[in-house]
Amino acid sequence: MAIDQGGLQLSPGDEVVHQRYGPGTVEYPKGETAIVRFEHGLEECGVPDLKKQISLRVALEKNEWHNPLEVVAKCQAAAILSVNDSWGVFSRSRISLLPHQLWVCHRVLRRWPIRYLVADDVGLGKTIEAGLILWPLISKGLVRRFLVLCPASLVEQWQLRLREMFDIRLARYSTEADSKKGDFWNTHHQVVASLPTLRADRHGRHERILESDPWDLLIVDEAHHLNADESKGATLGYQFVENLLTQQKAESCVFFTGTPHRGKAYGFWSLMKLLRPDLFDPKKPDHEQIELLREVLIRNNKSLVTDMRGNKLFQPVTVYSETYSYRPEEEAFYNLLTDFIASGKAYATSLAAKEGRQIMLVLIAMQKLASSSVAAIRKALKGRLNRLRTTRENLQETLRLSAKEKAALSAANDDSSILEDLENDVDVMLAEATLVLMEEEIPHLESLVQAADAAVSETKIEKILDVLEERYKDRQVLFFTEYKATQALLITALMQKYGEECTTFINGDEKLEGLILPDGSVVTRNIDRGDAADLFNAGEVRFLISTEAGGEGIDLQEKCYSLIHVDLPWNPMRLHQRVGRLNRYGQKKPVEVITLRNPATVEARIWDLLNEKLERIMSALSSAMDEPEDLLQLVLGMSSSSIFSEMFSEGQFVKKGTLDGWFDKKSATLGGQSAIDTVKALVGNATRFDLSGLKDVPNVDLPHLRVFFENMLALQRRRPVRIGESLTFKTPEAWLDEPGIRRKYEEMHFDRGVTGGKTAEKVLGVGHKVFDKALRAAVELPVSLTFSKYINCPLVIFQVFDRITDQSGHMRQAIVGIECNGDNGVAGWSVLRDWEVLERLNGIRYKEKDPDELAVQKEVLAQIVQNASERIAVEMRGFNFPFRVPEHKAIALIWGADETIH
Repeated sequence: MAIDQGGLQLSPGDEVVHQRYGPGTVEYPKGETAIVRFEHGLEECGVPDLKKQISLRVALEKNEWHNPLEVVAKCQAAAILSVNDSWGVFSRSRISLLPHQLWVCHRVLRRWPIRYLVADDVGLGKTIEAGLILWPLISKGLVRRFLVLCPASLVEQWQLRLREMFDIRLARYSTEADSKKGDFWNTHHQVVASLPTLRADRHGRHERILESDPWDLLIVDEAHHLNADESKGATLGYQFVENLLTQQKAESCVFFTGTPHRGKAYGFWSLMKLLRPDLFDPKKPDHEQIELLREVLIRNNKSLVTDMRGNKLFQPVTVYSETYSYRPEEEAFYNLLTDFIASGKAYATSLAAKEGRQIMLVLIAMQKLASSSVAAIRKALKGRLNRLRTTRENLQETLRLSAKEKAALSAANDDSSILEDLENDVDVMLAEATLVLMEEEIPHLESLVQAADAAVSETKIEKILDVLEERYKDRQVLFFTEYKATQALLITALMQKYGEECTTFINGDEKLEGLILPDGSVVTRNIDRGDAADLFNAGEVRFLISTEAGGEGIDLQEKCYSLIHVDLPWNPMRLHQRVGRLNRYGQKKPVEVITLRNPATVEARIWDLLNEKLERIMSALSSAMDEPEDLLQLVLGMSSSSIFSEMFSEGQFVKKGTLDGWFDKKSATLGGQSAIDTVKALVGNATRFDLSGLKDVPNVDLPHLRVFFENMLALQRRRPVRIGESLTFKTPEAWLDEPGIRRKYEEMHFDRGVTGGKTAEKVLGVGHKVFDKALRAAVELPVSLTFSKYINCPLVIFQVFDRITDQSGHMRQAIVGIECNGDNGVAGWSVLRDWEVLERLNGIRYKEKDPDELAVQKEVLAQIVQNASERIAVEMRGFNFPFRVPEHKAIALIWGADETIH
C-alpha cells in the first residue's frame, strides 16, 4: 500500500531519513504520518519530516547507478558504527587496546540495560575497560548521566585516566558543593565520588541524590566493600548502593573488584543480588545459583591474556630472598622489646575486656613498627614516652575523639578494613598514650629508647645498599614500606650514597619529615603523589619509596621492573597489590622482586611457613583447573585479615619447637577444601576471554578510519593537507550546524600514540564531534548501487537488526558483507564480518569508469542480491548476535570488475 501525502509517496519498505532519528525504514504509512523503524526502535513520524532515500531495491528496479565514492563512504560509515557498537574499538583511548579489554566491552555491550561484575586480576586495565564501555554508550546517547563510586584514594585516578585516555571529564564530588542551594546532583552529569564519603547520610545528601535525576550507568570500583553479613547486616556502602538500585536511580551498573568473594557465601550472594536480584539471593542454596554466574561474572587472569598476535603479555614474577643478620646492639634492642610486649600482653589479660583490647592494639602496633625498622619503633617509643610525661588532662580530648571515631565505625559495621587501618595507624597508637601498658611503664620505655639509640645503623638498610650495587645496579627501583619513619631512614641512606636528587616518595600525607641531606641538614619535603609518580616514570629519579598509599591507583611500570619490600605487611594481599604497581599492562620486562628477611627471627619463620602453605594451595588449585592460572588473589581475598595479624602477633611468643604445629592449627581455615571448591566454582562459572576467541576480536584500529574520513572530505570538496601522518582541513560548511565543531582543524591524527600538548584534542575517532558529523552525513547519503574495478566480485552489504523493539538496547543492528565468488555465487560465498567489510572497502579507489555508462541486466543484479540474502539467513546463526528475532536487509551492492556485464 502506497500513500501519497503532500507529494511524498510512501510504501512499506521505503528507506527514509529523519532529521532527529537518522535513517530508517517505513513499516506502515498512515496518511499524514508513518510508522518508521529506526535503529533505536519504532517511531510514528510526520510525513513532511521524512526525506525519502533510494533503497537498493529501488535502485535495482530502476537500474540506477550511484557515485562509487558515496556508496563506499556510506557503507564504511555503517561498518564503523557496527564495529564500534559491538567492540568499542574506535574510541579515542590514548592507549593501545588489548583483546581481553575489547572482549569485556563486547560482552557487556551486547544488551541494555547492563548488569555485570568484572573481576579481572589487578593490572589488567579496569579503567580502560570502563572507558571502552562508556564511549559507545555516550556517543550513541544511551548514557548521559553516570556515577563512579570508588575508594577515596582512587577518585583522582578515575578522574585522571578517563580524561587522559578517553577525554571523558568527570566532576569530583565534594561535600562543600553538595548543598540544598547548589543542586550538585542535577547540575553534574558525569561524577566520580568517594564511596566512604557518600555512604554516610550527612546533611541530607542521600535525600538530594535520591531526588535527583536517575543515572544511566552506575560504576562501582572495589565493589567487595559492598558487604553484607548474615548476623551483623549490611555495611553503609551496601545500603547506599542498594537504595540507588531499588529506587531505580541507576538503569545499568557495572561492578569492578579483583576479590569478589571474601570467604562468606552470604556476603558474595548479597553482592550478586545487588546486580541481579532476579537471579541471586543469599538465602538460596549455592548450587541453585552458581551456574547463573555466567550471566553476570567476567574474570580475566594475567597468565592468560595476550596481545593481538596471541603473545602472552605477562611473564611470571621472579621473587628473590635476601637475608641479613642483626648486629649485637640491634639484637639486644629486639630482645628487650619482645620482653616488653610479652609483659604488656600479660598485663592486658588481667584487665577488663575493653581496656585489655585497647592495650593489645597498641602492643601489636609496636610489633609491626619494630618489624619495619628500629627507626620506626624508636620514633613511636620516644613519642609515647614524651606523652606519658605530659599531664594526662591534656590528652583527654584527643582520646575522647579517637574513641568516638572507633565507636562510630564499629556501630556502623562498615568496611572492616577502614577500622583496621585506624587501629594500626601510628598516630592513633600515640593518642592512646594514657593507657597503662604495664606497671612501671615509663622506666621500661626509657630502657627501650636507650637500647634503640644504641643501634646507630641498621643492617637491613645496609643490605639494601649492597643489593642495589650487586643485583640492581643502574636500575630504577621501587621500594615499599609500611611506615614513614622507615621511609625517611631509607631515603636518607640513598641520598648519602647516590645524591640528593636520586629519589622521591609517596605517602598518605604527601609530606616527609626528618630527612638528613648529604650536607647534614635535616629537612621536611612535600610532594604530590602524582608528581612523584611522574618523576619516577619519566626516569628523572632512580628510586621511589612508597608506603601503602602507593599500593593502589598509581602505575609505576613505565621504566621500572624491580621492586624491594623493605618490610613485609602482615597480610599477603598487600604484597600482591604492591607488585601490581609494576606487573601490569605496559610492563615490557619480567618483574623482579626482592624480600628482605632475618632468618633468626620468628617473623621470618612464619613467613616461610605461610609461603609454603600458599604454594600447596596453589598446587592443589592448579591440578584441579583445566588451565593453570594464578589464583592467589582470589584465595587471599577469601581470607580474613585477622588470621594473618594473629599469626604474626601471637607467633612471636610461641616456643620454637612447637611453632610448626601451632601454625598448622592457626592456618587451618586458610585455603581449606571449602575455599578451594569456592574458587574453582567461581572461576569455572565466570566468562572470560581466551585464545580461541582471538579470531573474533576485530583487528582494526583508529588508522582504519582515515580512508573513510578523507572520502567524506573529498565528497564535500575539501582537500586536507597531509603532514606526515597528520591531517589539517577546513570543516565543510554543511557540518557547522552543531556547537563545538570548529571551522578548521590542524594536525589531527588517527593514532593513539600521538604525543605533545593537548593530545586529547588531536586524536580523531568515534566520539569526536567532527568525525561523528561525518558518520551521520555518510549514513544519510541516498545511494546504494555502484561499480568498482578494484574488487574482483560483487559485494553485497547487509544490515542485520532485531525485529523486536519492546526494549531499549545498545547493539540494535550490525553489518555483514557477502562476496559472490563465481557465477551468481555458484562457486561459493565469502562472509565478511563488519570489520572485514571495512577493510575491503578501504581498498577501493575511485577514478573509475562512469557508472552511468554501465549496462548490466538488472535481473542478474537482483539474483545476486537474492542469493546473497538466502546465504546470510543461514550464516547469521553463527554470528551470535544479541537479537531475539534477527532480520536482515541488503543496503548496498558494489559490482566487481571481473563480473560479466551484459
